[in-house]
Amino acid sequence: MTGSLEAVSPIDYNARHALLEAVRPGPLDWRRRRRAEREARRVAAAGQRAATRLDSWPDWHVTELPSADATSLDEPALDRAGFLAIGPGGVYAVSVFDHGRSRVLLAGDVVQVNGRRPAYIPQARRDARRAGAALSRAVGSKVRVVPVLALVGTGSISNYGLPKDCLVTTYRELDRVLASRRELITPSTAAKLSAVARHPATWDAGATYRWYPDGTQATGKQRRAAS
Repeated sequence: MTGSLEAVSPIDYNARHALLEAVRPGPLDWRRRRRAEREARRVAAAGQRAATRLDSWPDWHVTELPSADATSLDEPALDRAGFLAIGPGGVYAVSVFDHGRSRVLLAGDVVQVNGRRPAYIPQARRDARRAGAALSRAVGSKVRVVPVLALVGTGSISNYGLPKDCLVTTYRELDRVLASRRELITPSTAAKLSAVARHPATWDAGATYRWYPDGTQATGKQRRAAS
């Protein structure tokens, strides 16, 4: 009598066996995934701590900065948290990076952490440009967004020169740095820009969402129906 195992040729069995082994995650993959998840939670918590520093300042608004598609960037996306801080001092795209216990060296556009040079400053500038383009498109006029790099960690920070067009601070000093900026917009304008930033259509490049000076807002379909 021929058993069921004898009906399976060794060639077929080996092929299926290799396929199962290929899709089965190994211990190393599992550790990498767990480490990435822990890092993502740590960065998110760091961003939350930085954002809450502005809660005690009147007329300041903190809104989410949606993540860009990593494939649209020139460089791989970095683990970071980001948000918009909008207040009398203007509009700021805050990019939060957690350097942990590592020492940080700052020299103009160069940020060195443990001998590596992650693209923190270029990423902060990209976030600000993207936010500025989205808000400008929604309100119909130029909105300047200043990039901010907020560092979170216990490692020492050595400063040998700061970038000219990007603010760099620790998350503990973020609220004081932004609140000390001279007044550029009124509290009502800050509140309106915050409302625009919270609207999902603002971040859709293909949408025709527009915020009007009287405070009303409409999509392209609503404007065509009204006309």
